[in-house]
Amino acid sequence: MVEVCVYTTVYMNNSPLPAQPVNPPRSRSTLPRPDPTTINPPAGAMDKPSTLLVHFDKGSAAMVNEIKADLEGSDVAAKVEAMKRAVMLLLNGETLPTLFITIVRYVLPSEDHTIQKLLLLYLEIIDKRNAAGRVLPEMILICQNLRNNLQHPNEYIRGVTLRFLCRLSELEVLEPLVPSILKNLEHRHHFIRRHALSAISAIYRLPQGDQLIPDAPELVERALASEQDASARRNAFLMLCLCGTERAVVYLVSNAERVTEWPDLLQMAAVDLIRKVCRSPNRADKGRYIKIILSLLSSPSTAVVYECAGAIVSLSSAPTAVRAAAETYCKLLSSQSDNNVRLILLDRLNELHTSHRDVMVVVVMDVLRALASPNLDVKRKVLDLVLDLLTPRNVEEVVLYLKKEVVKTQSGELEKDGEYRQMLVQAIHACAVEYPEVAGSVVHLLMDFLGDTNIAAAVDVVLFVREIIETNPKLCVSMIQRLSDTFYQIRASRVCSITLWILGEYSLSLSEVESAIATIKQCLGDLPFFTISEEGETIDSSKPAHPMVNSVTVSSRRPVVLADGTYATQSAATEAISTPSFTPGSLSSTLNLRSLILSGDFFLAAVVACTLTKLVLRLEEVQPSKVEANKACTGALLVITSILQLGLSSYLPQPIDNDSYDRIVLCVKLLCNIGDDVRRIWLQSCRQSFAKMLAEKQFRDTEEMRAKAQISHGQPDDLIDFYHLKSRKGMSQLELEDEVQDDLKAATGGFTKETDGANRLNRILQLTGFSDPVYAEAFVTVHQYDIVLDVTVINRTKETLQNLCLELATMGDLKLVDRPQNYTLAPESSKQIRASIKVSSTETGVIFGNIVYETSNVMERSVVVLNDIHIDIMDYISPATCADVTFRNMWAEFEWENKVAVNTVIQDEKKFLSHVIKSTNMKCLTPQSALDGECGYIAANLYAKSVFGEDALVNISIEKQIDGKLSGYIRIRSKTQGIALSLGDKITLKQKGGS
Repeated sequence: MVEVCVYTTVYMNNSPLPAQPVNPPRSRSTLPRPDPTTINPPAGAMDKPSTLLVHFDKGSAAMVNEIKADLEGSDVAAKVEAMKRAVMLLLNGETLPTLFITIVRYVLPSEDHTIQKLLLLYLEIIDKRNAAGRVLPEMILICQNLRNNLQHPNEYIRGVTLRFLCRLSELEVLEPLVPSILKNLEHRHHFIRRHALSAISAIYRLPQGDQLIPDAPELVERALASEQDASARRNAFLMLCLCGTERAVVYLVSNAERVTEWPDLLQMAAVDLIRKVCRSPNRADKGRYIKIILSLLSSPSTAVVYECAGAIVSLSSAPTAVRAAAETYCKLLSSQSDNNVRLILLDRLNELHTSHRDVMVVVVMDVLRALASPNLDVKRKVLDLVLDLLTPRNVEEVVLYLKKEVVKTQSGELEKDGEYRQMLVQAIHACAVEYPEVAGSVVHLLMDFLGDTNIAAAVDVVLFVREIIETNPKLCVSMIQRLSDTFYQIRASRVCSITLWILGEYSLSLSEVESAIATIKQCLGDLPFFTISEEGETIDSSKPAHPMVNSVTVSSRRPVVLADGTYATQSAATEAISTPSFTPGSLSSTLNLRSLILSGDFFLAAVVACTLTKLVLRLEEVQPSKVEANKACTGALLVITSILQLGLSSYLPQPIDNDSYDRIVLCVKLLCNIGDDVRRIWLQSCRQSFAKMLAEKQFRDTEEMRAKAQISHGQPDDLIDFYHLKSRKGMSQLELEDEVQDDLKAATGGFTKETDGANRLNRILQLTGFSDPVYAEAFVTVHQYDIVLDVTVINRTKETLQNLCLELATMGDLKLVDRPQNYTLAPESSKQIRASIKVSSTETGVIFGNIVYETSNVMERSVVVLNDIHIDIMDYISPATCADVTFRNMWAEFEWENKVAVNTVIQDEKKFLSHVIKSTNMKCLTPQSALDGECGYIAANLYAKSVFGEDALVNISIEKQIDGKLSGYIRIRSKTQGIALSLGDKITLKQKGGS
């Protein structure tokens, strides 16, 4: 039978939050407050401790009679079923008081193993004490049966009985059984010795249990010395760790050379003991324990190796120890196939990177090997970690590895090769921005992916090319030539637009300009874009005369008059309304611009016109022949007017938009009448603006790095580690490094826990009033997924409070881990009670409850209602950064939006923005240069990430009115409802400018 731990069930009336998965404004509904009387289940059910739970429907008197009849019979199978039903009824709240004597008479004598097991379960869950807390007299009846079981010739009966005694807390029942328990320590079968050691440990740890077996540590130590079974040795060692730590330490030290030969269960217990022993900051022999852990790093058990790596980092900050832990994590990372395990290992490596970056730099290539995992989350974490470990020494090796990974993605073996390629391109981009000298080795390879079917990856490539061509002038000529050669492969409109801008800005020589113009004309095809035949059909002039099977035509009902006076119906071929697929090397495969423009993309058409205008203006500067320059100008005008003719016709489903039309007309005017000021703006100002944007971006990155550098672990007046001058006294290098680190910490106050007293006081919440008979206050500690409440309870009365219990209930995505036990509180005394709560999502939760207690002169239980504890969302979100493209994609994808109207006394828009950023613990993604100036209007994007991986997006749009007040909206978007509503409540509360 499976045994499941259960603590308490909290009954509450909890209504769900409103569900509105659309974009109109939302606000949180008022959460119903449960009636305090409904929080507590019946007193009898609450006070019972339980170690197992099995669901069963409520029984009846007839069922109880059937159980008694089956138990009194001689059929073993019927007895087994009757005992199962009795156990289930007891677990679900039935008392069955008349059944005990029947079981004693007819079940105790049975020799059947199943019946004996069910009997022990029955004895485990029945009430063994009366209302006064004393053991029931009839419990003495089972002592003889338990003693007989402990001396039974069958090993199974002995073992399950010893296991049952581990869960028995009545000393009056256990006392006569102690001699029989101790005799089982010398039994020939390891199954019995194993459970005998567990029983002794459980009894010794009971209140006053040391009086039943005062020499238990000595007995267990002797048993451990001669024991051979792995589980029995572990049980004995754990008992010594809990009840006789010094004896456990002596045993560990005396067997230090043989620890590597121990079974993995015992090795895990040894690691836990070392953690416990070495918590003392002044432990003189800590190096000896660290050597034991280092020896366990070669254990064949991966669980032991993982625990040892974590233990060694927590015990020592010596470089040798940290390097050993990092190498261990990397080995596990490459050997484990489970993605969850890999993600946990990457988290551990990230923690090491935070505190020991210099050591982690050495293992960066080992971390990169984890890219072999097919899981994208693992790949993403690996790349993020590696990018933080770049140095001038390893950047070339890292980029070369990433380059090989990009080549592998061309095979198309994996489903998400395109997404992985995009991640690799972004990583290489980051490497090249930080270390420009490596850009030349990868940029030409990446340019092969400009025509990638994954548009996001292609956009990342072209953005990388645009930045590199500006920051690396030496690569400009070869990159322009490569762009001209591969331009026909591009299929995405946005990639075409950016590539055309690059060709227009960075084609400087005569050959480059002429090549760029020829490439554009080749990709546009023959002009005009359509012709009208006498039969009334519109034919794409770039297509052959024979009819195309896949052609799609859009006809208009209005006839036109041809030159000879006849009528014709207008129509235009609109192939590739979506991006078409082309056969490489064919004629149509080079007409990418023509296909996109004929699909109605007039923004791209405007970019083509602007690029041709820039190229013609530059050609006039570098071309000595005016005739050739005028010929190029005429050709550009022909292309631009053909685009206008197509846009103004009724052939396509939608005509040209006004913005694109104005832009194209401006290009025509400029080519017909060129002035020096216009030439300077088109040929110089655009590139200068782009260079300024890159400089601002680099400046922001430099400022962030400088801000991080300010938080340094090393200061000018820090002590210098001359460990060569320290007396070695036969110590190893690791022990020497560790001892020097400890000396430095002791000298500089490193062992003193730095806490902010004011911050601690802010987290103390008063739960009851000063006039209540019981005063309570809580100190709330939030650590990612866990909330720990340290509640101080003070008895303000002159009476002893019995069965005092802290009853808590939660609302929201909070879950009470365990129910605090009952206490007896003397007059005017205090007690510290700890409660743990698990958090599953970023949402403002509420914890509420009562303190229930009894007094000697009042028969009923007294209840003190506690103040609510509101869990702040700010404890779970932290500022984060993301690219503008990523922000826009998430903004379009997320369906939950909370729209908050601006209502504040602050009259300066920048101060209001700073106030919102400070109040919400978010990061402003809008650069400072975009916020400069006094225009009475601000639009900014904020971003944060929760500890659960949730994204929080905020857009602030405010303007100053004539009366000086600010108006506008703050829009919050997220993938989940909870964070959008909670953040909206926080902003509503804080936006007025109060604390």
